[in-house]
Amino acid sequence: MIIGLNHITIAVRDLERSLKFYTETLGFAANVKWDSGAYLSVGELWFCLSLDEPCPKPDYTHIAFDIESKDFEAFTERVISSGVKIWKNNKSEGQSLYLLDPDGHKLEIHSGSLQSRLELLKTKPYNGLVWL
Repeated sequence: MIIGLNHITIAVRDLERSLKFYTETLGFAANVKWDSGAYLSVGELWFCLSLDEPCPKPDYTHIAFDIESKDFEAFTERVISSGVKIWKNNKSEGQSLYLLDPDGHKLEIHSGSLQSRLELLKTKPYNGLVWL
């Protein structure tokens, strides 16, 4: 039985550039690096950068990282001032910053939880919503 998320690996074109972005801009912890990759961590999540050719997609697929509500505004101001590209404006429950990494991977920094989203859906359901 699957018990959770083990790790996320993304393809990056320039390892040093991505390592700098994820550690200095987003605040991930760097653990190790080698010629074609690096292992980082954010909270309990193992995050791998793998030297390869990224292929960003135009759809809504993205990776969302959690942030405390109290830290959201200062974090957002700092990250935006670093010049990151924003790919979407938040229109849903909770606070979200939608940004692109140096290779165009879509990321979201989100303050909220599945429970807070479900509570909101009780009063503002999506079109065609069915509770399972």
